[in-house]
Amino acid sequence: MRRNWTTNAEAIGWVLLSTGLFSVIFASGKFAGETAAVVQINFLRAVGGLLVLGAIVVWQGGRLASYHSARPVRHFLRALLGVSGAVLAVQSQADMPMVDATALSMLYVVFVLVMGMMFFHERIGRRQGFGILICCLGAAVVMGARGAFRSFDAAYLLPASFAVGAALLFACEGMLIKHLATFERPMALLLHVSVFAVALLAVPAWMAWKPLPLWDLLIYLALGPVGVFAQYCTIRGYGMADISIVGPVDYSWLIFASLIGFFFFGEIPTWGVAGGAALIAAGGIVLATVKPAREKQPTLEFQ
Repeated sequence: MRRNWTTNAEAIGWVLLSTGLFSVIFASGKFAGETAAVVQINFLRAVGGLLVLGAIVVWQGGRLASYHSARPVRHFLRALLGVSGAVLAVQSQADMPMVDATALSMLYVVFVLVMGMMFFHERIGRRQGFGILICCLGAAVVMGARGAFRSFDAAYLLPASFAVGAALLFACEGMLIKHLATFERPMALLLHVSVFAVALLAVPAWMAWKPLPLWDLLIYLALGPVGVFAQYCTIRGYGMADISIVGPVDYSWLIFASLIGFFFFGEIPTWGVAGGAALIAAGGIVLATVKPAREKQPTLEFQ
């Protein structure tokens, strides 16, 4: 029982940390307002991530050639999915209420569970199903308490479609991360996605570029190391447990969005938010105690 708890609990911990960090990154468009374009923010984040990864390679005394992959097309596709999803997610949160955009983005969990069953032949047992149900119920309570979708505005149709599109793209990216994590070292995964992300965003960022104060420029570049560590956490978690275990953990995004709204935008959380958060946490605990589908726990070091 201790081993069952340790394996899945550690995987959930990694994904929970990843979700919290990405919540901050995806809220960057709302923080920026009209001062910076969304693709500009994402480009600077990609550059910052690539710079820190290059520094790590130099510090470890390695060479970039040693991280060459035999699967460059899959890495490129993963980068394309991740970059496109990030741009859509940031844009949706910038153009509509954060709680509504986050609620739509939570369709990611549904997509990723279905894809996990389709592509990795995962099966959801009773305990897993119970844990997932509790997480879903908690997410619904949080969304209701935060007033999601209480008012309709036709202007929200486009950003809402962005949020749903981001959820689908992230789910597809999650499948590729799960696949590639069985073959590649985390550092190879991170380097490839960072290089491809910079290449994909360079021209769109140049076309939408807005002059930035030095301090803002440094802040957006600093999102790079944050994003790198968040991706590393995702790779760790997805490599240790089934999608059906770690996928529902992303409902914690609603909790982090509520915290960001409280601390930075004056949005006061209600008892409903607290109750929903407790349900999501309870569902995570149930999933953490599910017996792992694999007896072997992979070793994934940051190298």
